[in-house]
Formats: sequence, C-alpha cells, structure tokens
Amino acid sequence: MSKSAQSKTYGVTPPISTAEPTSREVDATQDLVTTLKDLGLFESDQEARKREVVLAKLDSIFKEFVKRVGLSRGIPESMADEVGGKIFTFGSYRLGVHGKGSDIDTLCVAPKFVKREDFFKDMYDVLKARSEVTEITAVADAYVPVIKFQFSDIPIDLVFARLEQSTVPDNLDLADDNLLRGLDERCVRSLNGSRVTDDILRLVPNIDAFRIALRCIKLWAKKRAVYSNVMGFFGGVAWAILVARVCQLYPNAAAGAIVSKFFRIMHKWAWPQPVLLRQIEEGPLAVRVWNPKIYPQDKVHRMPIITPAYPSMCATHNVTVSTQRVTTQEFERAADIADRVMIGSAKWLELFTPSDFFLRYKYYLQVIASSSDPEAQLRWSGMVESRLRQLVMKLELVENLEIAHPYIKSFEKTCRCYTEEERNQAAHGQFPSARADQKAEGGQLLYTTSFYIGLMVKAKDPNSNAPRKLDISWPTREFVSMVRLWDKFDEQNMGIVVQYMKSVALPPEVFEGGEQPRTLKKRPKSRNRLSSSTDENPAKKRRASPSREESNGTAASEQAADHKSSSTPSTPGNGSSLNYSHVAALHAPGTVDRRHNGHVATTASTGSSAYGGLPGLNGGLPGLGVSGAAAGSRGNAGA
Repeated sequence: MSKSAQSKTYGVTPPISTAEPTSREVDATQDLVTTLKDLGLFESDQEARKREVVLAKLDSIFKEFVKRVGLSRGIPESMADEVGGKIFTFGSYRLGVHGKGSDIDTLCVAPKFVKREDFFKDMYDVLKARSEVTEITAVADAYVPVIKFQFSDIPIDLVFARLEQSTVPDNLDLADDNLLRGLDERCVRSLNGSRVTDDILRLVPNIDAFRIALRCIKLWAKKRAVYSNVMGFFGGVAWAILVARVCQLYPNAAAGAIVSKFFRIMHKWAWPQPVLLRQIEEGPLAVRVWNPKIYPQDKVHRMPIITPAYPSMCATHNVTVSTQRVTTQEFERAADIADRVMIGSAKWLELFTPSDFFLRYKYYLQVIASSSDPEAQLRWSGMVESRLRQLVMKLELVENLEIAHPYIKSFEKTCRCYTEEERNQAAHGQFPSARADQKAEGGQLLYTTSFYIGLMVKAKDPNSNAPRKLDISWPTREFVSMVRLWDKFDEQNMGIVVQYMKSVALPPEVFEGGEQPRTLKKRPKSRNRLSSSTDENPAKKRRASPSREESNGTAASEQAADHKSSSTPSTPGNGSSLNYSHVAALHAPGTVDRRHNGHVATTASTGSSAYGGLPGLNGGLPGLGVSGAAAGSRGNAGA
C-alpha cells in the first residue's frame, strides 16, 4: 500500500489500528485462502469466460428489446438504432467474490420511453422464448422488482431502471447523482444496487484483503443459514458493507485478522447504532434518505446497515426480533472459533459447520405452497416466500413464544397423485409412495415448496403453576388470508398450508450429511411430566413424544374418549386452548386425517371455510394449551 493510501482516512471514524500484519496473521490468511479453495469457492477460468459470454448475450438481447420498444413508440428506425440501453453488474459478481453457481445480479438501464410494464412483459417473453433460458419467473411487485432465470445454467437476477433521457450510451456512468432526477422509488432502488457496489469498492483501503474476508463471511453466513434478506437476515449488500467497515477500521490488516475482528466487533456492536461507510449525504433531489430523526419507519430498524451511495437506504430493514437474536448468537459462536484459529488452536473449517436448525428446536411450523403447474409454482412459492417475514413478525407477538426462526432455504418436491386423497396428503407434506400397478403417465403432478420456522417456547416460570397457552391461530390465519389476496392466486390450482409439527415428524430431506433426526425415548405418560417439560430449553434437550405409529395406532376407545371430551370445534379467533392430555393420543404432526386435520379448508366450488380447532391440531405443545396450530387453504390442487 502506498504512503498516500496509508495516510488516507476511510470511513466515519479514524482506524482502530494501522498496524501491519504479524507473521501469524499472514499464515492464518494463507490457511484461509487454501480452505476456501478446497471448498470450491473460486470458479475456473472456463466458468469465468462462460459468464462473460452470457453477459454479452444479455446485453445484445436488451439492446434489441429497447430498439423494438422504441419503434413501437414511433421512433424512426434510424434513431432507434442509436437509443442504446446498457446492462451493469452489481453484487457479488461486481465485487469479485462470486463462486461456482453464484448468480449474477444484473441491472438493465433503458431510456425514458421504455416502461416498466414493457420490461416485465415483453422482455420476459423474449427471454422465455430462448432455448438457453430456464426456470424464469418475474416478481414485478417485489421491493426491488426482478426477473429471475437461468441462462445457460447460470443464475441471473435481472432488475430494471429507466432514466429521464432519450438515449443510454455505452459510456454511461451511474455515479452521477443527477441521473436520479425524476425517477420513481423502484428505479432508484434498482440503480442503487450498482451504485452501492461501486462505492463499496472505492471505500475499502485494501481490496484484496476485503475480497478474501468477504468470501469467508459470505460462506459462513450461508452455512449458518443467516444469509437471506427476504427471510429477515442480512443480504449480500449488508454483509459486504459490514466487512468493508471492519476493513476501514484496520486498513493494513491481513484478511484472516479482518475475519477474526469482524465477528468480535459485530457481536459487540451497539445496535441500533447504524453501520456507515461514510457520512450520509443530503442531496438536491426529492428522494428519501435514511433518517430515523425524520421518518418513524427508519427509527424501528433493529440492525441498520446503511448503503453508502446517495440516497442512503437501510439494507437491513427486514430484520426482526428473532432474526436479530439468531444472528447475534451466530456472531458470538463464530467469534470464539475465529479467536482460536488466530492462536492456532482451531481450523477455519470449523467456522463453516452447517447450521443445526433442524436439530435446534423441538417445535416447527411447516408452510407448504403447492400447485399443479411448474411455472405457476415458481411464481406462487416465490410470493409465499416473500411474505414469510410477515408471519414471523406476527408470531413474535404471540404470548409464550420466544423465537420464531425462519430457515433460509426451501424444499421442493414433485409427486404424482392418482386420487384426491393423495393430492390432499401431498399438499400437507405426506407424499404417496410409488406403486408398480400405476403407469408413470397416469395421475397428475403436484408441485410443492416447503418452508420451515423453528419455534422456541419461553421457559415456564418455576414460581408459577398457572396454565399456559400458545395461541398461534391469529398469525397463521392472517398469513393464509394475506397470501391468498395475491392478484395471481388461482384457487383452482394453488394451495397453502401452515401446520405445526414436532421435530420427530420432520421429513428426512431436511437433514444434510451426517445430521440425524431426533431419536426419542419412550417414557411413562404423566400429566406432571408433560407440564414440567416446558422448563427445558427447547434448543438443548430432547422431549419424549408419541411416535407416528403410536399416535395413529392408539386404541379406538382412547381416541373416542378424547374426541368426546373436546368435540366442539374452536375457531382461531375465540382464544380457546387445549390441554396436551387431550392431544397425546391423536395424530402425530404432519399426518393427515380428513376428519381432524385442524386446518382451514376452503373449497373452490363453494368458497366456504371452516376452522377445525379439534384436539389433534397436528400435535399440540406439551405442557401448553394450543389453539389454531394449523391453517391452510385448499383449491383443486388439494392443498
């Protein structure tokens, strides 16, 4: 680094230290790079060239699209050839930290005569017609509207912005703030993706150290399941800003030291104090700039990480109470490991141990979006995913619920169903096994996407013997109603189910590698044991639970007694609670009984709905009264 670079101050405060790396820090950095290479984080030269070819094709396709729109608006052909249009990359690809299989965030900038509707209809159709394009879906109503697809097996996220000028030349520089004049908020947000990425690169003192550290942090966040803006965690921009800030505080540090200091600083950060790479600038344009003193919405941001480009925005407005707590726990874990790595008592590989999400909790919510058409399923599941954070925020208001932890990945499954009963079961996560007497071309395919939310129940007050209840009927009902209001919801072919399940009922596909589902020991049934068991920390200890065979195979007389004692349906709105003694003999979580499924069943033919708040309610929580533990909507797709 040059003397001028060393004397330059980066960020909003002076650096904590300008010390040069020690030999141990240099060795740790070399070990980190070797580990990242062994884990396949660097793409080959051939893969890099393939990305360049894809981007060149996209640029040509977009320019041709702009020209066609211009001709349709009456622009002479001689002028239409000159109107231009340009694509910019941003995100991990532009930062130089992308790896194998990473998507390319791409911005399409068009002249003023191209409307957003043109892009999300005509450009979408052009892309969909190409043989190289697969899995294409448009999310035009997202916070940053996007077209997602695979181009020659490379994932692309395509966003759009139009400028208030007649042409877009190839030498356009997006750093000019005046380009934002007259644009709507969606265009400003789209443009800011590229503007922010370029600013980050300008605001770090050592780009090489920054890139190595960011590769490490991104891999860690993905492995530990805290990398997802849509689910309420940090997205790629936020992680990049955080790493850049630590680089500013230690401008001469090696990448290994940056990683170690990153986790300790972030664990101790005094949220909601914002993370800034430079002072927030007030510009001349009539656009909103993040300012909690003026805007009440900005004041409620829990972990504000502010983008450096004008107009500054909060990149982490989606963070909730639960996701903040989970992220902070992960910072603490990683800080301890990184500290041990730096003194030679641990290896970097330990940092990347996969998340134990499906072993961490005893209780989960399963959200299943289903449809009978693969293209419709992409749009439908994407819409449901974009709204899951709203369900988490509603769950956080439930009494006796401490954490509602969303998992960042979904699980897709396709099954062939031959009866309505099979379709109904598949829509509830119970997939029929293949039968030799049925032909492959028979029946109908059902596409499902499952999401999971881990539930941690508050420990019971040892000084209180008062009964408790966990009423999640309102959040689940509100969520189901909200997603069904989507203007593209097809009641005939789309379904949504929200159901509670115990950890023992989790499907095998959620467990990775050496993970094993919980194994439960049978214990004598006792009301006292069940009541006191909620004192245990759900994240650490295991609780006995009826197995699937035990629950479904209980004597008919025992079930009849339970049914008789609680035969009156309870709607989610009436606040009723159920004792575990009523549910212990009923159906295990995830099983389907058309008489006692505890979900909202809305038929396409009548539109009527009934809430089956019966004792089973997909399991109930031991020691707690449970109301409305499952909700769903079923059209002809069987959901």
